[in-house]
Amino acid sequence: MSVLLKYFEESFRDNYELPALTDYSSGNTLTYGAFAKRIARTHLLFEGAGIKPGDKIALLGRNTPEWVATFMATLTYGAVIVPILNDFNPIDAQHIVNHSDAEILFVDENIYEHMEFENMPKIQAVISLGSRAILAERNPEARQTISRAMKSVTRRFNKAYPDGFSAECIKYPDIPDSNIGIINYTSGTTGFSKGVMLTHSNLEGNVGFGIDSKLHYRGSRALSFLPLAHAYGCAFDMLVPLAVGSHVTILGKTPTPGVLLKAFASVKPSLIICVPLILEKIYKKMIVPMITKRPLRWVLAVPGLDRAIYGRIRSKLVEAFGGEFEEVIVGGAPLNAEVEQFLTKIKFPFTVGYGMTECGPLISYTPWRSFIPSSSGHTLPGIMTAKIGRTEGMNIDGQGEIMVRGKNVMKGYYKNPEATEAVLEPDGWLHTGDMGYLGGADGQTVFIRGRYKTMILTANGQNIYPEEIEAKLNNMPYAAESLVVDRNGHLTALVYPDMDQADAEGYRIEQIENIMANEILPELNKLLAPYERIHRIQLVPQEFEKTPKRSIRRFLYS
Repeated sequence: MSVLLKYFEESFRDNYELPALTDYSSGNTLTYGAFAKRIARTHLLFEGAGIKPGDKIALLGRNTPEWVATFMATLTYGAVIVPILNDFNPIDAQHIVNHSDAEILFVDENIYEHMEFENMPKIQAVISLGSRAILAERNPEARQTISRAMKSVTRRFNKAYPDGFSAECIKYPDIPDSNIGIINYTSGTTGFSKGVMLTHSNLEGNVGFGIDSKLHYRGSRALSFLPLAHAYGCAFDMLVPLAVGSHVTILGKTPTPGVLLKAFASVKPSLIICVPLILEKIYKKMIVPMITKRPLRWVLAVPGLDRAIYGRIRSKLVEAFGGEFEEVIVGGAPLNAEVEQFLTKIKFPFTVGYGMTECGPLISYTPWRSFIPSSSGHTLPGIMTAKIGRTEGMNIDGQGEIMVRGKNVMKGYYKNPEATEAVLEPDGWLHTGDMGYLGGADGQTVFIRGRYKTMILTANGQNIYPEEIEAKLNNMPYAAESLVVDRNGHLTALVYPDMDQADAEGYRIEQIENIMANEILPELNKLLAPYERIHRIQLVPQEFEKTPKRSIRRFLYS
């Protein structure tokens, strides 16, 4: 049978009495036994409605225990789950529902209010994630319908388990590892979303690595605040913890630094799965003001005293994250170099991994004690390997497009053979679209420079990575976010200003423009190579348009 489903079958049995899921806001907790019982009832619902293994089930809503139960019930039934980021606008969400050929849509009612059932002709029924009420049904008079199946679940459950539901009742189907488990739609920084087909084997590569590495373990605590519809949060805030008997607390609200720090103090997670934005915000808002004060700057310049101060800052940061975690794993996007250098200097226990949806997601990772600064970890031993492909326009030895091959690489894009052929070679090598080089003792430590599609090739053959310039600019005063673009052969930095900082210091927008031109621009260019220097900073009046995973849609500004 699917090795992945065997993990869950054994975990739910062995950890039957342990807490599995807690809703942070309400404090309500499901044990593994109660969780498995919910899954069993959903299996009976699918069976009564005529859903077969391989059929598609769409899932659209915020992170909740009900969301997790629906996801896991679909996966362990042998059907294909289609998780949709709830930040997709209703039109895009409907397109994904239709393109995926989903037969049932589980959705938050406040999201469904903005969707049109008539525009999703393949959907047989829409079910509320919260109340389990049927919000719409295609043919309520048919003999085998969701409404009929829903009404008969309790009767059929009692018949299936006459002696009550126990750990011994947990048994999942024998399906091939090659079967598709998830169709995960990318959020599209360069255009339309594509449905990534991840098999049970792809998912097991990630989950098995998490188990073997003891990222989570029986009784460990996890705080889930990343979108579970995204591959990163899905694998390491949900699938791995549930496969080993961890206790997962689902935040279920926007993870602002204030909300997160309070939740960290309450949950005290054993491992923190994080995106760079969280660390970068904490660094910019809390640490930079502290270390730039004149008295502390003087102390940090004195050898010996600086170690004591850095030790105090490290202790405060560790305590702010709950104080009981082994490490913080940063992924989903590159970590700002200045932030990384500071965290390394104070010996904060963090590491940076690398992955993509097409690998479900993990490609490389190294535990924090072995982590090489500026890298993105080592390819997963025995699971993934990497090489550098030849890339037109590259003029630096050893650098080019990172290509990967191994167990985690997707089956392809759903109903999109052209896009699949464009990134997946016949021998299994996947074009990541990321530019960089490989290092380390065995040449399998990954170093990323930027994206291939965003790299700017100058007239004299120099390669410019806008992301590296943007990272430096974003650390500077009054810059909330930035985007470097080529305007007629000159580099222009588009900047959305940090108006909170400007307002706090009493500056008008005209004054910020002047500061950008006369102070920030010269300071930035001192940090750049001559061929990278910015010709002009241009303020933009609104935040950049972003994907549901909060990456800037760069193609709109190029």
